[in-house]
Amino acid sequence: MFGESSINTAVIQSAVCRPSSRSQLRQGCGRVKPSTQAPSASLSCIIGVDPEQSSQELVYDLRSQCDAIRVTKTVRPYRLVICPVSENSAGLTVSDGRVMLWELKAHTGRVPTNPGSSLSPLYSPVSFCGAPLANNQKRIQELSLNTMISQTLIAGEAPPPSSSQQEVQLKFLLTGLLSGLPLPPFAIRMCPPLTTKNINHYQPLLAVGTSNGSVLVYNLTSGLLHKELSVHSCEVRGIEWVSLTSFLSFATSTPNNMGMVRNELQHVDLPTGRCFAFRGERGTDEQAIEMIKVSHLKQYLVVVFRDKPLELWDIRTGTLLREMAKNFPTVTALEWSPSHNLKSLKKKQMAAREAMARQTVSDAEPSTVESSVISMMQDAESKSETSQAISAREHFVFTDTDGQVYHITVEGNAVKDGARIPPDGSMGSIACIAWKGDTLVLGDVDGNLNFWDLKARLSRGIPTHRGWVKKIRFAPGKGNQKLLVMYTDGVEVWDTKEVQMVSSMRIGRNVNYRVLDIDWCTSDKVVLASDDGCIRVLEMAMKSASYRMDEQDLTDPVWCPYLLLPRASFTLKAFLLLQPWSGTFTMDISQVDYNEKDEIKGLIQEQLNSLSNDMKSVLQDPELSLLQRCLLVSRLFGDESDLQFWSVASHYLQSFAQARLLSVPTAEALQHGVGQPGCHGYLDICHDTLCESSYFQKFQLDRVHLQEVKRSSYEHTKKCADQLLLLGQTDRAVQLLLETSADNSSYYCDSLKACLVTTITSSGPSQSTIKLVATNMIANGKLAEGVQLLCLIDKAADACRYLQTYGEWNRAAWLAKVRLNQAESSDVLKRWAEHLCSQQVNQKSKAMLVLLSLGCFHKVGEMLHSMRYFDRAALFIEACLKCGVMEANDSTNILLSVLLTAVGPRGPST
Repeated sequence: MFGESSINTAVIQSAVCRPSSRSQLRQGCGRVKPSTQAPSASLSCIIGVDPEQSSQELVYDLRSQCDAIRVTKTVRPYRLVICPVSENSAGLTVSDGRVMLWELKAHTGRVPTNPGSSLSPLYSPVSFCGAPLANNQKRIQELSLNTMISQTLIAGEAPPPSSSQQEVQLKFLLTGLLSGLPLPPFAIRMCPPLTTKNINHYQPLLAVGTSNGSVLVYNLTSGLLHKELSVHSCEVRGIEWVSLTSFLSFATSTPNNMGMVRNELQHVDLPTGRCFAFRGERGTDEQAIEMIKVSHLKQYLVVVFRDKPLELWDIRTGTLLREMAKNFPTVTALEWSPSHNLKSLKKKQMAAREAMARQTVSDAEPSTVESSVISMMQDAESKSETSQAISAREHFVFTDTDGQVYHITVEGNAVKDGARIPPDGSMGSIACIAWKGDTLVLGDVDGNLNFWDLKARLSRGIPTHRGWVKKIRFAPGKGNQKLLVMYTDGVEVWDTKEVQMVSSMRIGRNVNYRVLDIDWCTSDKVVLASDDGCIRVLEMAMKSASYRMDEQDLTDPVWCPYLLLPRASFTLKAFLLLQPWSGTFTMDISQVDYNEKDEIKGLIQEQLNSLSNDMKSVLQDPELSLLQRCLLVSRLFGDESDLQFWSVASHYLQSFAQARLLSVPTAEALQHGVGQPGCHGYLDICHDTLCESSYFQKFQLDRVHLQEVKRSSYEHTKKCADQLLLLGQTDRAVQLLLETSADNSSYYCDSLKACLVTTITSSGPSQSTIKLVATNMIANGKLAEGVQLLCLIDKAADACRYLQTYGEWNRAAWLAKVRLNQAESSDVLKRWAEHLCSQQVNQKSKAMLVLLSLGCFHKVGEMLHSMRYFDRAALFIEACLKCGVMEANDSTNILLSVLLTAVGPRGPST
C-alpha cells in the first residue's frame, strides 16, 4: 500500500477519496481495479447496500497531497484514521511513535490545470448544512468536506453555471505533531512531590532518559512533551531531581579494552535549558557510575562507582566534599535518611536574630520596638529560607558485598562514620534500599525483602520468590507507607505498615512486556517504563489509570460538551438548537431559566465561550434555518446518528416542500428529485439506496461502466454482465457474455444465456415458462440466477419479494431502486422498514431513514416519540410544520408542546 520513498499518496487517497463516502461522486475520477475486496462494505452495512454489489476496488486520481514523509526500515506508517464527522482531518501514526494531525484546506480561485489531464474541476458548494445559501448568509467553508467541495457530476450531466460556483484547490496542512519516545531502554524519574509549599508553582514533570542520550520531560497533567533536551552522547542510566526545575542525569559510554568508560554527569536547568558537567573535567577513563543519590534536602550528592570508592558532593556549591579512600567497602545499595536537623537549626538561628534585633532597638519606644522586631524577624526568616549558609545534618546508609550496613553522617564539610550493623544471615547480597520515616526496607538478589522498624527496633524478612529485587521506592505523601518493588519479571506494591502485598504484576500472567524502570507519579499512581517502548501510568492495583479531561492543564479552551454532566450537555445542545423565547439567538446562558447550580452554569458558559468567533457568528445568524442549525449542532457535538438523520431529513423535507410549491406529484418528486443537480436536486450519493431512484440508477450505470474499463479476468466480466442484466442493459450484457473464450468451462452456459436474453419475448407462454424456471431455481438454492430470469421478463417486483423472503433485504432494496417504478419501489422499501423495526432486527434508526426517503414524515415523528428521542422529535415536527409538509392540527400541536416541555430549557424568568 505504501511506497518506499513517501506515504503521502496513501494519506491523500484515504482522506480525500474514500470509496464509500460522498467523495466518490465529488472527485469524478474513479477507476476500477480487479479485486474481490469490497471497499464500501463499512458504509454498506450502515445504509443497507449489499456488499456484493460493490465488489470492486476503486482507485482514485490524486487531487492533493501532503508533505512527503521519509519512509525507512524502522519508520513505517501504522494506522490512519479520518474524522467521521468532518471528513476533512486525519491522524497518522508512525512506527517511531509520532502522531501527525493533518487538515484539508480549500482555496477558491482559478486552479492551473494540466492540458493533458482529464480530471474534472472541483467546485465550492452553493449550499450550507443541507440548504441553499441565502444572499447574506454566513458560512464556514471548512466545517466539513461537503462544505468545501460540492458534488461533481456523473456522466451525461451538464456542468454548473460558472457564476454560482467557484473552482476549489485542496491543500493539506500539518496542524499537530505529537512526538513519541525513541527506542528503549529508558530511565525515568518523577519530580519532587506536591506539597503545601510548592502548590502554587508545582508541575507534575516526568524526566525520561533515553538510549540516544536525550532527556524528555513530560507534563503528566497535560500528557504533552514539556522539554526535549539533548544532554548526553550515550545512553542515560539514571536521573535525580535536585529541585522542581533542575535535575542531574548520568550516562556511561561503552567500556574500552581496559574496562574504563567515559562518565557524563550533567546538571540541567529546565527554565533556561542550561546544561553543564557537574564533575567538571572528571569522568574520562574511569570506572562506570553505578548510581547517584541526592539527599532529602537536596544538599548533598553521592556518586557510586562500580569498582571505585564513592564520591560525596555539595550540590549547592558544586564542590567535592569527600572522595573515599581506596580501602572503602564496595557499595551495593545506598539510601539517604529522611531525618535531618534543619528545623532545630532554623529555630536557633531565628532566636539569635531575634536577640540581636531586640538589643539593637533597646532605646526605642515599646510599640516601635515590637513592630521593628517583628519586621526584622520576618525579614530574617525569609532570608534564612533562601540562604544556603545553613548546612543541615543528613545521614545515609549503604551496604557492602557482605550485607553489612554502614551509617554515615554529613554536616557541611564534615563526614563522620556511624554505627555498623552486621549482615542478616537470611539475606543475600543487598541490591537496593528504601527509607521513609521509621521504616527501612532492604531487597536482595534472591528476592527477599527485609522490613526494619527503627522505632521499635524490629525487623521482619519476607521471601517473595520473585528473584532479584531491582528497585524499591516509597510512595510520596506524609504517612503513606506504600512501597513499589521492581523485579526481573514484574512489579509489586507492598503496604509496609501491615507488611503485606497490595497488588502484583508479572510478565506472562498479566502483561507481555518487561519493566525497565519504576517510580511513583502521585501518592496512589505508579509510572512504569517497559521494553515495548511505552511509559505507562497505572493505578496502585496495576490497572490502567485514567485522568479526567476537565482536570487537565490545557493550554487552550477545548470545545467538548461531553465534559459536562449529561443533563448540562443536553441543556447546552437544546440552547444552541432552539430559543423560542427570543427572536434572536444569544450565546449567554444566564438568560435561560435553568434550575441548576451556578457552577454548572459556569461550565456551560465556558463551553459556549470556547467556540470560535466564526462559529458564534454563524449560530447567531438570523438567516440560519432550523434544518441548517440541526445539522450544524450535530456536527459540533460529533453525533453521527444525529448528523445522518438530519442530512436525510433536511433533503427530503425541502424536496417535498419544493414539490408542493411547484405542484409536482409526490411520486415524481421521489422518482426524479426536484431542481437541478449540484444545487438541491439529489441527496448525496453516500446515502446509497436512500437517494432518488433516477439518480441512483444513473450512478449504478456509471459505476458498472467504470468497472468495465479495467476488466482483467472472467470473474470480473461475469460480475459486470450480471449487474447489467439486473439494470436492464441487456444489449451490453449480451456482448460481455459472448466474450467468454471457448476454452472456458462456462463458455456453453454463457452462450446459451446470451441466446436466451436476445430471444426473450413478451408472449404469455414464454413468460410463464421462464417464471416457472426462475421459481424452481430459487426454490433449489439458485437465488441470484432466478432473480436474473425474473428481471429479464420485467418481473422485478416478484424478484424483490423473493429476495425479501430469503432474507436478502439489502439486495431487494437495491433492485427496487434501479428497476421498479415509484409505487412498487415504495412497497418494497416499506416492507424493509417494517422488517428493520421488528424485534429480531431492532434497527429502528435505519428504518427511520428509509421512511424519510419515502416521505412518511408522520410515521417518523411517531417513531421518534416512541423511541424517546424527544429532542429530535420536537425539532423534526417543528421543521415539518415550517416546511409545510405536515399540517398544524390539534394532535401535532399537543405532541409538539409535550416534546418541547420534555426537551429544552425555558426562557428568561419574568
